[in-house]
Amino acid sequence: MKEMDDDIWDETDDEMGIYLLQKIKYPTRTYIPRDRENGAFRLYRDYFAPEPVYPEQIFRRRFRMRRELFLRIVEGLGNHTNYFRHRVDAAKIKGLSPLQKCTAAIRILAYGAPADAVDEYIKIGKTTAIECLSEFCRAIIEVFGDTYMRRPTTTDVQRLLHMHEQCHGFPGMLRSLDCMHWQWKNCPSSWKGQYTRGDHGHPTIILEAVASVDLWIWHAYFGVAGSSNDLNVLCRSNLFKEKLEGRAPEVRFTANEVEYNMGYYLTDGIYPEWAAFVKSFSHPQDPKRICFKKKHESARKDVERAFGVLQARFAIVRGAARCWHKSTLHDIMDACIIMHNMIVEDERHTYSRNFNHCGFSETNTIDVQQGPVGDFRNFLSRDANIRDRNLHHQLKADLVEHIWKSTHLID
Repeated sequence: MKEMDDDIWDETDDEMGIYLLQKIKYPTRTYIPRDRENGAFRLYRDYFAPEPVYPEQIFRRRFRMRRELFLRIVEGLGNHTNYFRHRVDAAKIKGLSPLQKCTAAIRILAYGAPADAVDEYIKIGKTTAIECLSEFCRAIIEVFGDTYMRRPTTTDVQRLLHMHEQCHGFPGMLRSLDCMHWQWKNCPSSWKGQYTRGDHGHPTIILEAVASVDLWIWHAYFGVAGSSNDLNVLCRSNLFKEKLEGRAPEVRFTANEVEYNMGYYLTDGIYPEWAAFVKSFSHPQDPKRICFKKKHESARKDVERAFGVLQARFAIVRGAARCWHKSTLHDIMDACIIMHNMIVEDERHTYSRNFNHCGFSETNTIDVQQGPVGDFRNFLSRDANIRDRNLHHQLKADLVEHIWKSTHLID
């Protein structure tokens, strides 16, 4: 009898051991009944119903854009990919709605919150929220990138020239140029020396951007290691690509009764003395140069204001980036810039200044050459014109006289 009991005990012990091994090797997944359908209904009732619980101003503050623009984005993403469509799984259970997925992504971008912070209200788990954010950013770039991250057309250039001359008094000014650092919290340890600069003390990635007075970001080059400075970023960016290839719109303007055929960007002191850049004076003593410096610093605030508004709208680019992969950070930055430009276009009529027309006539356009790069000699000639130091000093002197005369005529 004792031997039988020992056999039974041994068999039971073996079964328990196998069970525990299976439990350790194949852990069960915790199921959380999130009630996604009621979450979708509550989100629709609060913000998207014909008579929503929260009014338009609260929606604008929480979603960073008007309701009509957000619905336009949701519709565009739904037409582009099946991921942002309301689907039913094999068990005939409805999945997450497009509004839930897009709202989760917008909340993470707008508040810079962790992925699981949207679970309590929108009923989306952490892993799914991260997936929604990744798919949302890629879809925004694919659907709206060609329109809202385009190079300026001939019509755009003429409007910008007129707008900047009217607002700042700089004839021939295209836009303002500067760089912004984004802290990278989860930078790999082997890369930290490459991405860290002494004055910041932590790894960062640099964004080079060009903005106009209406805060539209026309050029964005992101991904350079934070140990670089603005000059190193300029050497790697494609800012003058179309100009060197002969495909950029032609610019003609007059400053101090002297004609020029190339527009320029306002920059700070670190940039080189090129004909395409106009810098201020370090310590001006002459009244004309003092006046020019004030005007220049006031006008160059356009790109600084654009950075500030971008970070205020999307807190994820203001705080430390928690992603591991640089490609993910690139998609997030591009998506935020695209939506920033969409908001600028949607709300431009609410600005104190009218940037929609600015006296510009659609008939004042110039034909732009399209096609492959021509003779390599022309390429080198255009590059030499951009880097012409003598032309830089001549243009700067003419602008000083032009702004001094125009300022005193107004006075």
